[in-house]
Amino acid sequence: MYRMDNVNYISQRVLYEDNHLLVINKMAGEIVQGDRTGDKPLLEKVKDYIKVKYNKPGKVFLGLPHRLDQPVSGAVIFARTSKALARLNTMIHDREITKIYWAVVKNRPPKDQDTLVHYMSRNREKNKSYAFNQERKNTTRAELQYQILAESDNYYLLEIKLITGRHHQIRSQLSVLDCPIKGDLKYGAPRPNPDASIHLHARNVCFIHPVSGKVTDVFAPAPDEPLWQYFENLFPLTTVGILDE
Repeated sequence: MYRMDNVNYISQRVLYEDNHLLVINKMAGEIVQGDRTGDKPLLEKVKDYIKVKYNKPGKVFLGLPHRLDQPVSGAVIFARTSKALARLNTMIHDREITKIYWAVVKNRPPKDQDTLVHYMSRNREKNKSYAFNQERKNTTRAELQYQILAESDNYYLLEIKLITGRHHQIRSQLSVLDCPIKGDLKYGAPRPNPDASIHLHARNVCFIHPVSGKVTDVFAPAPDEPLWQYFENLFPLTTVGILDE
């Protein structure tokens, strides 16, 4: 059974909605899809939201073309129709969806902006990925662009544009620069965040709508946490540097 508190909570986090798509601002700590914990995933919560809002009988179709790690926050796209899901899957495969992230790091990167290329391998038992400077056996090429957007007394805000989409790619590649994301113990941060989150946020997704053909540009407000809000207040919600180059 659905719970109305979950339904209302989801309704407050809808960033974009039409007959084919939904974009939700995921909270750090939420699981997007079911796992061994048994916690109710965001996918099922969004299904409840649709069922109640549109008074839908029976099962609700909801496709998941991409995911965010549990400790990460930000924009997640859901497909409300099989047509939209199939086209979104193709768009992701063809790198036709622009994904912009914000990351907060303690150490300043060696350059104000750069393109990082590494070769990554994944250890499924440890749920961890490793980035190498040179190609090795069983590695996959990974690429991203970053720039320093701002700094506070102790931290730097990076804007990151993903070129490829590998497991833990941003987390692993930044750790190679000795710039682990705040709170990310798995990739070298010295201490955890109190809520077990990491300071990585899917800030913006931009794509051609798979059905209407219109440009769809969606921004996710940063989490309600002091450091995030410090950086949020420095920029209008639609400020994206790399995207405008």
